[in-house]
Amino acid sequence: MSDLKGKVALCTGSAREKGLGKAILDELARRGADVVVTDLGKPGAHLDDGDIGNTDEMLATARLLAAHGTRVISYPCDIRKPAEVQALFDYTEEQLGGVDILVNNAGVGFVMKPIHDLSVQDRKQVMDVNHTAAFLCTQAAARHMVNKGIGGRIINIASQAAKSGFPHMAPYVASKHGMVGLTRTSAIDLGKHGITVNAVCPNHVTTGLGAKQNEYFAKYRGMSVKDYRQSIADRNPLGRPGFPEDTAAAVAFLASDAACYITGEALNVSGGEEMH
Repeated sequence: MSDLKGKVALCTGSAREKGLGKAILDELARRGADVVVTDLGKPGAHLDDGDIGNTDEMLATARLLAAHGTRVISYPCDIRKPAEVQALFDYTEEQLGGVDILVNNAGVGFVMKPIHDLSVQDRKQVMDVNHTAAFLCTQAAARHMVNKGIGGRIINIASQAAKSGFPHMAPYVASKHGMVGLTRTSAIDLGKHGITVNAVCPNHVTTGLGAKQNEYFAKYRGMSVKDYRQSIADRNPLGRPGFPEDTAAAVAFLASDAACYITGEALNVSGGEEMH
């Protein structure tokens, strides 16, 4: 399990309890990686405290990860802002020597409306975090990795929504389809530098964000939340929804030497619910 020893992994949106980012860093730290916990830290425009990983959660996550015996740092960052992204990567280089593994995980998925009721601001809010921020972090990581000259791994957390459409989720679906496009073109541009770029596409996972989606779509379909969650399991060949640990295991594989010849892929982690 120590195949990532000596590597430094940074995962955006990684402070929230029960979140994908926290599970991903936990798995990477268990495999020996030094890790960077980063989240917004404080509420921002159109984001309240319940929608972000706050500073207290970041510190609590860092303490938990340190129990694996690897180096852990935390740094609040609004990844929508280029200057803050650069400061994040500069700080990581100063403290840990730079980034070997970037996981673009931060996302907004709580904007759920029919397309004719969406505002331009609704769309911008989702795209800024889910797509533009992933571009900014990919760019910053790639510059560091190229300068360092020893390759690296960039892993984008896309979604089943990167492959299929869903009702009332137009900005989210568009952003996740766009993340697969970003993955593919980044893989082409960065391959000659020994940097692989891949995406992981989970189906529904009941994180804090997933719970909001459960409540919304249960009401939309006239079901209880319990029955809605059961319907998710029933349509899945493996008979259950996804867990954060499923996504974390896929990320750990793509970050490892075992995946050194895999790039530009969008890997489904959906229990067979998504097959293309």
